[in-house]
Amino acid sequence: MGNLTYFSGKDIESMDRFYRTNLINTLSGYKPVMLIGTISDDNIPNLAVFENIVHIGANPPLIGFIQRPLLKDFSHTYHNIVQTGVYTMNHVHKDFVENAHYTSAKFAADVSEFEACGLKMEMQEEFKAPFVAESKIKMGLRFVQEIPISLNDTKLIIGQVEHILVQKSALLDDGRLQLNAVDDVCVSGLDMYHQVKMIAEYPYAKADSVPDFLN
Repeated sequence: MGNLTYFSGKDIESMDRFYRTNLINTLSGYKPVMLIGTISDDNIPNLAVFENIVHIGANPPLIGFIQRPLLKDFSHTYHNIVQTGVYTMNHVHKDFVENAHYTSAKFAADVSEFEACGLKMEMQEEFKAPFVAESKIKMGLRFVQEIPISLNDTKLIIGQVEHILVQKSALLDDGRLQLNAVDDVCVSGLDMYHQVKMIAEYPYAKADSVPDFLN
């Protein structure tokens, strides 16, 4: 296979645990990274960085994320979402990516990651969950469904978008978002953050208009 390194299923099973984790975590390529903001029934704000974000559908507007196996005395994001039914997703930008990364630390339930990691909290009227003030693209969601994944004890958490806040410079006339305009970042694995740039724009693909790639 030339310059390609090959791993069989048996190779993967026998790998050192951390090597395998690093390999598989980065194998899926670049992923969106967002800060999920929640608040407890005791009004303690929580903020945590998540990278397993997935678009579910546009009508109704649904976005999902993967909740890792629940940990005793932690997993505050999940418990707050179940208790209050609402949460926010906030894009991460180049100028506060380090702050965002450290929200992944296991803080005690009575500690606000907003304060611990130097980020400002803002609230929208009649919506209980906190937004990240520094984020230029953010949304408020209502929890609608969780789907358990038994193979690794994770959950797909699905929310419906009810509020959207976007910096005007990032919003194109046709409704698309120009993420470069706000220095959006993405992540590979759990801790390698990247900026990307748009390299091309193509029309809607139709079978009768595919270019002749053979010539």
